[in-house]
Amino acid sequence: MAVAEGNVLLQSILDKGIDHARTSGTLDRLHEKWVGAELPGRRVEWRDYWLYGAGLALVVALVVAWNVRLRQLVRRKTADLELAASVFRHAREGIVITDAKGDILEVNEAFTRITGYRRDEVLGRNPRMLQSGLQEEGFYRALWQELLEKGAWEGELWNRRKSGETYPELLTISKVCDRQGQVSHFLAVFTDISRQKEYERQLQNMAFFDSLTELPNRILLADRLRQAMLAARRSGCKVSLAYLDLDGFKEINDRLGHGVGDRVLVTIAERLTSALREADTVARLGGDEFIIVLPEQSDVSNVSSLIVRLLRRIAEPIEIEGTCLYVSGSIGVVHFSPEDEIEPEQLIRQADQAMYQAKQAGKNRFYVFDAEHDRAVRGHHESVERMRDALANGEFVLYYQPKVNMSTGEVVGVEALVRWQHPERGLLAPAAFLPTIQQHPLAIDLGEWVLAQALSQFEAWANAGIRLPVSVNIDAIHLQQADFVERLRAEIERHPSVAPGDLELEVLETNALEDIAHVASVMKACRAFGVEFALDDFGTGYSSLTYLRHFPATMLKIDRSFVRDMLDDPEDLTILEGVLGLAVAFRRDIIAEGVETLLHGRMLLAMGYQLGQGYAIARPMPAKAVPAWLESWRPDPTWRHRQRAQPEELQAIYAMVDHRACAAGLLHYLKGERAEPPAASCRKSRLEQWLSALDELSVKGGEHTARIAALCAVYDRLAEEALTLKGHRDDEEVKRHARQMEGVSEELLGLLQYWIDASEAVRDDL
Repeated sequence: MAVAEGNVLLQSILDKGIDHARTSGTLDRLHEKWVGAELPGRRVEWRDYWLYGAGLALVVALVVAWNVRLRQLVRRKTADLELAASVFRHAREGIVITDAKGDILEVNEAFTRITGYRRDEVLGRNPRMLQSGLQEEGFYRALWQELLEKGAWEGELWNRRKSGETYPELLTISKVCDRQGQVSHFLAVFTDISRQKEYERQLQNMAFFDSLTELPNRILLADRLRQAMLAARRSGCKVSLAYLDLDGFKEINDRLGHGVGDRVLVTIAERLTSALREADTVARLGGDEFIIVLPEQSDVSNVSSLIVRLLRRIAEPIEIEGTCLYVSGSIGVVHFSPEDEIEPEQLIRQADQAMYQAKQAGKNRFYVFDAEHDRAVRGHHESVERMRDALANGEFVLYYQPKVNMSTGEVVGVEALVRWQHPERGLLAPAAFLPTIQQHPLAIDLGEWVLAQALSQFEAWANAGIRLPVSVNIDAIHLQQADFVERLRAEIERHPSVAPGDLELEVLETNALEDIAHVASVMKACRAFGVEFALDDFGTGYSSLTYLRHFPATMLKIDRSFVRDMLDDPEDLTILEGVLGLAVAFRRDIIAEGVETLLHGRMLLAMGYQLGQGYAIARPMPAKAVPAWLESWRPDPTWRHRQRAQPEELQAIYAMVDHRACAAGLLHYLKGERAEPPAASCRKSRLEQWLSALDELSVKGGEHTARIAALCAVYDRLAEEALTLKGHRDDEEVKRHARQMEGVSEELLGLLQYWIDASEAVRDDL
């Protein structure tokens, strides 16, 4: 291509030179000199040919210049080709180039790594050899139609590796045309997304089912109950709901330990499931509470006989390790009719009230909820009216809690939190009054007030030179209003200082799932005029993982319950790690709520969390206190510029939390505060795994690593001796061993923290 450009350029130069010579008469004079102007007896001198010599010199100069230009073009084109080839070879995505017929012309190394096929095995073959058979023929017809019409196709599909294993991939196919507009090639770029799909599967399973009994959990229960109520309204049948609480379970749990208690719960779950129809649902709410949904009931009188059979089945003896255990059940029953204007959560609350009536009547029985009596004695209406008056009288106020980058110290925004300045009861937190208006129209009025106040406060700060993006919590019923988008746009227009990104709406994850299509459309419409969204309390409703890509929320707020217990509960630590990986995979920002201590912040930063919110940073404060806080706020020195920990540091953090949880459980057992010891000892925990993995780092770890290993061995020996003494009922020796174990464990945890800090310091120095 470079040579062709050069030829065109040279010909252009020569043509211009000849045209100039012809028009100026130079060619005629040269011809005269050389052909027809020689006079006899006259000597021709060199000056007669100066013009011709100059022309030759010009041509030579042009040729030389062209050669230089040609070499430059060739070198540049060669470098471009080498760069393209390098990108093709080293791309992490698989790349396939085919001819117009679809036969493979070239693949890259990533193609071989992902599919298992070598280059020589696929050249000349059609990519359909990779098809898994999981997509129907219509899928591929639609794919090719879009590709040929629009020039490209992008989506997910399942293919098959050479080994026969199927895998999901994200695929983009582009059509390549020649200068005449005819298809000459196809280019396919794909990525193996097996890991992301596995994350979704695992976390989705956690979302829908109870980990102990494998029964549906509260989230799946809400969905099935809602579907049953909708079906009842269509069919005219009723839905019966039973709320079960076990009698005598707490005594078993306290006396024999959680291990035995868990086996009792599993047995009860199996008995309930086996006694019901396939269309029925048994869910575990938590503890020893279960919910039973009985849809499509044409005659609710039959439900009573079923409940009696369930009570008998529950009361049968449960044999565990040669011991017969006995529990019974108290059941509250409520019947939903198609004409009832009631939400699923309220139906569950009614069944809960009926269950307590059954307990008060003597247990091992059931009680049917009396809707008429409930409506007569409820004072709910009065509470709502009192809140309506409070809104009219200006008794509500907004407090603001900062959100920061814990590493850099940057304040990224504030969250507006409503409080009730009650004339008699003082300042009330949201939990004291918001549940009263849940799913009530008054929640919309309060939400409108909060939005207006928060935006006005933003403007006041902006006029004072403080620009703080503000986030506001939006109730589900407010978000679902048909005119929500228009009213929000009008409110923002009343505050001209508010720019895109200055307002963020926080939506509860579980609320977002109630009407996915509507919530997603509202989010997209609001983002069009600069409003961002965050999914609040993320992690409590994992079913949203399936739909996460449909919600244009830029921020995930990890629920504070996981952060609060991360220092003592290794499972919460694992959940935090998994959700962070999920946020990275979906390219979402993530912030940790509930950063209560400096150690919480250090641990979160080590895991890779940058943004945080909680009491260790700032408590919610009135608007007038925010400027002074901004002036004084500095992140803790142990937080500043803290980077994500290396793998061995993370393993040490997990080992420390795991040992702390294990040691606490074992001490509780030795002191008689629990019936059974924890399942894992120090030597079987992550601490031993970390020590084993650290062998090649023995020089780096030095004497501290050796001391940790020695203390772990001492702790293990003391634990084994204490367990033996516990079996012999030697209480004094058990107490002595327990005190020694506490001391060893404390020193062990201190050394682990020192090792983590030292590793961080070494990395920072580098």
